[in-house]
Amino acid sequence: MGLKSSNKIDTNRYQLEIEVDAEAFEVALNKAFLKENKKIAIPGFRKGKAPRKFVEKYYGEQVFYEDAVNALYPEALEKAIEEAGLDVIEDKIDFDVKSIGKEGFTFTAAVTTKPEVTIEGYKGLEVTKKSTEVTDQDVEDEIKRVQERNSRLVSVEDRAAQKDDVAVIDFEGFVDGEAFEGGKGDAYSLTLGSNQFIPGFEDQIIGHKPDEEFDVNVTFPEDYHAEELKGKAAVFKVKLHELKVRELPEVDDEFVKDVSEFDTLADYKEDLKKKLSERREKEAQDDVENQLIDKLVELVQAEIPEAMYENRVNDSMREFAYRLQSQGLSMDSYMKYTGMDMDAMRAGFRPQAERQVKVRLALEKIAEMENITPSAEDIDAEYQKMADQYKMEADKIKAFIPEKDLVKDIAVEKAIGLVRDSAKIQ
Repeated sequence: MGLKSSNKIDTNRYQLEIEVDAEAFEVALNKAFLKENKKIAIPGFRKGKAPRKFVEKYYGEQVFYEDAVNALYPEALEKAIEEAGLDVIEDKIDFDVKSIGKEGFTFTAAVTTKPEVTIEGYKGLEVTKKSTEVTDQDVEDEIKRVQERNSRLVSVEDRAAQKDDVAVIDFEGFVDGEAFEGGKGDAYSLTLGSNQFIPGFEDQIIGHKPDEEFDVNVTFPEDYHAEELKGKAAVFKVKLHELKVRELPEVDDEFVKDVSEFDTLADYKEDLKKKLSERREKEAQDDVENQLIDKLVELVQAEIPEAMYENRVNDSMREFAYRLQSQGLSMDSYMKYTGMDMDAMRAGFRPQAERQVKVRLALEKIAEMENITPSAEDIDAEYQKMADQYKMEADKIKAFIPEKDLVKDIAVEKAIGLVRDSAKIQ
């Protein structure tokens, strides 16, 4: 098996002519015969007992050609791509058998390759780093959030509903006098002013007292996810059972002991300030990297095959489906609930996919131009990092992820490090 020729037929498109010799073809033909023979009936022989030459004489010499070609084609193509030195992307491959016989077969395959990339000016990029200052007010705001997480709900009975109250309600919605699916709830806790419900719904609860029954009149938004309710006027029959307010704990040393490992409010505040500072530093560094990536995307020059964008969108769709599955939701159920279709979802992933493809190409080119080659220590460390992350042995990770793929990923990481280290950060 081997490459006969490689010809560029279009931008990022090559046609390979590949030859499979008689010996390899004969081995594949025999394997195909042994696999299929038990199903074959030939007059004068018990089923599955006819020799291969009789089967080929009865059904024709080419009876096992297709199975043999299909068995040999993937390995032959992979080997030819390697011989041609092409960086092929996953895409539709145009495959055509040119000649076939006992002497072997020759086929052509048209493949799509990664584009030739040009990038200049990636060193000394100018970016602005966000402020990482933490003020006393920032600390107080963080304490307020901790207070709210540790609050408790207390019933109130001597007044009407107000904004920020938690209202416990029964409700049922009607459109044109008919109840609609999903429009009913019992003993539902709704925070007034949270905008959980249709615009105007929560406002009309304010002013009512527990045990009151009343109507809420609203109009569904034109962009509502349920097609049959878009823009429709609705009446909700509501009963207000109970009102609750959030009672915040007092911020003192006892509160600090309950919510942290510290004994005093002063120590707690000092620790919060330190953690907020570390968080903001990380956020600022991430923002700097995003600015650099945006600039790299603008600098990269290449005629990028559409297939690269489509492949990245496909990956995003699979990743999203996996996240839904981990939450017990199928893609079909999500589509039905949100009113989206597959085309709209793919279109939503497209801008992100284009950015990811371009920055990957840019960084791979920078790694090539800067001769960035990960060391054996880098590779072992990355395998170990992944092993720790997935709680698996490093050797098992190596079986799943080829070293050549890992080398590319490490080189890309080092390339963005080079760009970051050379940047002019203000």
